[in-house]
Amino acid sequence: MTATPLLRVEGLEARYGGAVRALVGVDLTVGAGEIVALVGSNGAGKTTVLKAVSNLLPAERGQVTAGRIVYDGLDVARTPTDALVRAGLVGVLEGRHCFRALSVEENLVTGGLGRGSGRAAIRADLDRIFSVFPRLVEKRRALAGLISGGEQQMVAIGRALMGRPRLLVLDEPSMGLAPKIVAEIFSTLARLNRDERLTLLLAEQNVTVALRHADRAVVLENGRSVLEGTAAELRARDDVRAFYLGLGAAPALTAA
Repeated sequence: MTATPLLRVEGLEARYGGAVRALVGVDLTVGAGEIVALVGSNGAGKTTVLKAVSNLLPAERGQVTAGRIVYDGLDVARTPTDALVRAGLVGVLEGRHCFRALSVEENLVTGGLGRGSGRAAIRADLDRIFSVFPRLVEKRRALAGLISGGEQQMVAIGRALMGRPRLLVLDEPSMGLAPKIVAEIFSTLARLNRDERLTLLLAEQNVTVALRHADRAVVLENGRSVLEGTAAELRARDDVRAFYLGLGAAPALTAA
């Protein structure tokens, strides 16, 4: 990449509780307008990377012990999470976190309030989100705790979009969802990337889906980035096909 990346992660190491090592060396970049996927098996460190990028590790007794994360010129470790959100780095956590006792519309409004939007901007953004996820229109008054898992994921993503992100960080957006809903959500994300140049960094165990939509991908193994390349390059590699796509015998993963 020739241009300065929107996000740069260099030599990232992290621990939980001062003892449990979660990351031992992660490097990645995300350019403006790209979709970059973090792929790897369960426990590889994908969620920890995303929480470090959003400066959420301290909330879970975690800490970055080495390396550097820079988002749009900001040192992430020295920037409060709310300031990162206002600067356009917005995350969607694993598990479809919604305020279950609030309505769908009220959940979406909280995303605008977190950005500091006024009433007129929130109304305009609500209209936009309902056009992005039209199935939420008829559920706008329903309690978020009573809608389907797929609809809750749409609410979680919609709430993040209310913050008008430049970089949207998503953790396992396909987890626990039916294939039809996964296809719908990823198609929507790809359209936002294509039409609005929304930059995406996502962690995803469903490697087939991730590599279908991403521009580039980084493979994590035991807390370390071990492979990086375009999605097409990684799809073509025998080791990636065997380990993560279930195609053929599994040779040892090796860097390109």
